[in-house]
Amino acid sequence: MEVTVTELKRHLGKYLDMAQRERVYITRKGKTVAVLSSLREERMETIKSLFGCIPADITLEEARKERLSGM
Repeated sequence: MEVTVTELKRHLGKYLDMAQRERVYITRKGKTVAVLSSLREERMETIKSLFGCIPADITLEEARKERLSGM
């Protein structure tokens, strides 16, 4: 969904609700300037991007200990 800044200001609640289901791209003068999306969606994207970062031959507990020992 794409919406102008003016439209977003007029109907903010509507677009906040919509952002729970899909990304809402906010435009100004025809150019995208921001995106509204749900926190859950953003967290899931982050988690997906991390798959494969932990080697298959290490347990999660070992990875956790390794990460904490580096601090």
